[in-house]
Amino acid sequence: MLPDRAALPDVLPSERLTRSAMPVPAVRAELRQIATARNALTVAVLWAELVALAVVVVWSTHRVGPAAPLVWLAAVVLLGSFHARFAILGHEAAHRLLFPSKRVNDVVGKWLLAYPGFVAFEGYRRVHFAHHKDEFGPNEPDLNLYNGYPITKASFWRKLRRDAIGVSGWKNLKGLLGALRSESARPIALRIVAAQAAMLLVATAAGYPALYLLWFGSWMTSWRVLNRLRSIAEHGGMTRSDDRRLTTHHVRQTLPARFWIVPYNTGWHLAHHVDMGVPWRNLPRLHAELVAAGWVTAGLEYPTYRALWQRLRSRDEATAGGGAGAGARAGAAAA
Repeated sequence: MLPDRAALPDVLPSERLTRSAMPVPAVRAELRQIATARNALTVAVLWAELVALAVVVVWSTHRVGPAAPLVWLAAVVLLGSFHARFAILGHEAAHRLLFPSKRVNDVVGKWLLAYPGFVAFEGYRRVHFAHHKDEFGPNEPDLNLYNGYPITKASFWRKLRRDAIGVSGWKNLKGLLGALRSESARPIALRIVAAQAAMLLVATAAGYPALYLLWFGSWMTSWRVLNRLRSIAEHGGMTRSDDRRLTTHHVRQTLPARFWIVPYNTGWHLAHHVDMGVPWRNLPRLHAELVAAGWVTAGLEYPTYRALWQRLRSRDEATAGGGAGAGARAGAAAA
C-alpha cells in the first residue's frame, strides 16, 4: 500500500513550506483563520437538514402505504451520512477549530455535535490528539481500524457485513453502557444519554417517537459501514513515519464521496495531518500549497475511493494464511 519512492520527492523546505511540509509562519497564520459566522451557519444548517429529513420521512410514510418500510430503510441508509457530518464537525470542535472562543467551541462541539452522535467528546479529543502525535505508533488509539491492510476480499466484505447488521454497533453500544457503570466515565456517558433522551423527547412531542429509532438504528448500522470505509481510506495499509505521505492516503475528491463519507473537506486528509491546526474550510488551500511545492505528486493520488478500496482488499487468499512474512510480501506486491 505504500507509495513508490518516485512519488516522494525531497523538495522541501521551500519559501512557503518547512522541511516537514508545515506552512511557514506567515502562510500558517493565513490558513489558520477560523470562519466563525460561516461555521455557526453550517451547524445550524446541519440540524435544519436533519429536521427536514424527518418531515420528508413522515410525509412519505403517509403516502406510500405498504411501501413505508422502504422509506424507513432508505432513511436509515441516508442518516449514515448525517452521522458522518455530525462526527466531522465534532472532530473540528475537538481540534478547537470550529469557533475561536474555547467555551463556545466546546459547548457546541459537545451538545450539538458529539453527544447527539454518541461521541464522548472529552475522551475523543484526548485519544484523537494521540493519533495525530504518532500515527501507527505504540500509543495509536485507532490502530485496529486500519492496521494490517491489504486484506483479502472475503475479510473486507466480512467486516462490512458485521458493520451493516449491527455487530460493530453493538460493541460500541456495550462500551457506552459499560461507561454508565464506571465511576470515572459515568458523567460523560450520562451527557450522551441526556442528549439522546432530548432527541427522543422532541420526536415524541412531534407525535412520531419512532423517528428516533431511525437515528439510533443508523448509528448502529449504516454509519458503521461509512465510518470504516472512510477510516481505511485515510490510513489503511500505511506505516509509522515522520513523512505524512507514508502515514496518510490522498484521494481525488468528488461530490458523491463528499456527501456520503468525507463531508466538510475531511477528504483532504493528508493536508489535515500535515497541519492539524488548519480549519476544514482551508484544507483544500493547504493541499494546493503541497502540490505547488511538488511535495504532493500525481503518484500519491488515488483517482477514486473505489480504486483505493480495491487496493485495500487486494491480498491474495493463498498468502493470507502464510504468516507474517507472507503478509509482508503481499503488502509489498500491492504497493
